[in-house]
Amino acid sequence: MRFAALANRFGPAWRHAIVAMDGNTACRERLRPDLEVTFPAVPLRKGDTPGNIRRCRRALRDLRPDLLVTYNWGAIEWAMANLLVRVRHVHIEDGFGPEERARQLPRRVWTRRLVLRRATVVLPSRTLERIARDVWRLPRRHLRYIPNGVDLAGFLPAPGERGGEGIGTVAALRPEKNLARLLEAFALLPVPPRLIIVGDGPERAELAALAHRLGIAACVHFTGHLAEPQAAYRQFDLFALSSDTEQMPLSVLEAMAAGLAVAATDVGDVATMLAEENRPFVVPQDAAALAGALAALLADPVRRQAIGAANRARAEREYDQESMFQAYAGLFDPSYRGVAPNPTRGFAPGPHQGP
Repeated sequence: MRFAALANRFGPAWRHAIVAMDGNTACRERLRPDLEVTFPAVPLRKGDTPGNIRRCRRALRDLRPDLLVTYNWGAIEWAMANLLVRVRHVHIEDGFGPEERARQLPRRVWTRRLVLRRATVVLPSRTLERIARDVWRLPRRHLRYIPNGVDLAGFLPAPGERGGEGIGTVAALRPEKNLARLLEAFALLPVPPRLIIVGDGPERAELAALAHRLGIAACVHFTGHLAEPQAAYRQFDLFALSSDTEQMPLSVLEAMAAGLAVAATDVGDVATMLAEENRPFVVPQDAAALAGALAALLADPVRRQAIGAANRARAEREYDQESMFQAYAGLFDPSYRGVAPNPTRGFAPGPHQGP
């Protein structure tokens, strides 16, 4: 989603060749129709690392991009392939899957340490920046902290449009988001309001079954995927995040832009992202603790609204997407000086980034 926003912002100034590592190119619907974009077929095979490196190397030599952009561990084979091709390389690390939520895997640590030493590595969170510096031991001069940004105007509710729909969350329905914890916390509330879960994914059926077992199915609404979730945020009374692992979640930034108070598990940079007034409601990864934060915010609408206003003000100061655009443009194109960059061939392999 961030790549699509960047590509749209700078329009035809760049050309793009995009490889989705899982073959899922659904996010292409977010790209402007006037962009010059191709989706080259690179027949990658899961588990065939040597073969994939050869295929990636061949693709790099055929495409001859000016810049290779890789995203997360899933695209590490492209970084390996580039060791011989030596295209200018930017690697963006957004966070970890369930297998690395508790600890760094030694094999991956060593691979990143060796393969990414010459790349410019972008980290959107201070937690990731510390890991890249102290655990992966990458050269500090190659690390760039660029926080995520959000379209502030798009999430601001109109007068009288705020809330009324209860607790909301926006997430892919995957194990690391631990929406089961949110359902369990919701079931502990003395008078459950409405819980709106925006998003889709492989756990949807299992989560719906859990809601039935907890006796809250009538109060829980699964909307499925919404390509434009701004209107949903504007209807929430507060936002909930129940993840086991995050770094700088876009959903929390969007909630802040919408002027919402947030009850969240203490993961990644979430506590430091939020306004100081909101930080007491960032709690351990426990359903009872999350229920306590939700209950306290629901019980005090005046405080909830004040926290939401403070979150909006912090988003305006720190997380305007134009600042993010400018930082990435300068990184992608060294000649960039605040105007649209010259046309260039960009190549961005990475996993599909869904909402």
